Amino acid sequence: MSTTQRYYLSIDDLSKARGEYAQLSFEGISPDSFAAALQAALRTPALWERWKALQPDPDAVDDAMGASDAGATVKAEQSDLHTEIEVVTNLPHSILKHRLNLLAGRTWKLHDVK
Repeated sequence: MSTTQRYYLSIDDLSKARGEYAQLSFEGISPDSFAAALQAALRTPALWERWKALQPDPDAVDDAMGASDAGATVKAEQSDLHTEIEVVTNLPHSILKHRLNLLAGRTWKLHDVK
């Protein structure tokens, strides 16, 4: 695993933050519900397993992408018209990016990593 990193992200309109697969996508509108959904997606492989099952050849999917971080934390809050998100995890950026895309599509922006 990687070292623990803190990611700072934003989503302009949380009500439009939807992933490509409707059955895996975030369905709420509040920052708290998004934080809970992303935190669950990082702490367990459940979302990734559901995505893997939808692939044409699930056995060909790299199982390393199913890694999880039981200690991951996510905070989200409304700031003006957008949502600010802070993620603390030891998962690699590639896994965070994949889970974010499943939940919110490409509506999020990464601002900083510490």
